Amino acid sequence: VLPACLLLALLLLAPALSAPHERGLIFNLDIGELCMQSAQCKSGCCHRLNGLSLARCAPQAAEFQACSPKTIYGVYYKCPCERGLTCDADKTIVGSITNTNFGVCKDPQD
Repeated sequence: VLPACLLLALLLLAPALSAPHERGLIFNLDIGELCMQSAQCKSGCCHRLNGLSLARCAPQAAEFQACSPKTIYGVYYKCPCERGLTCDADKTIVGSITNTNFGVCKDPQD
């Protein structure tokens, strides 16, 4: 009986294990899908408009757009910058606590 159960379990798990980069129910979420942490989103940004809104995956901020520095919290009011850009923002603990640590994405080469 045990080998039959094991075989059935492997048959059911095989499709999930063979396609790790496809969209899932919890990870690899597309822009606009509900999220709880930025790690769930393909873009790396789980964004909410305000404290009462639901968080959704959003694109990272482009050059000259408003941004937040990356945090351990995982949900942002302003998304972090795209790769290669830096968020010129208030990086103090006070800015993080008062939710005023927003800045603008800039190219560090300029």
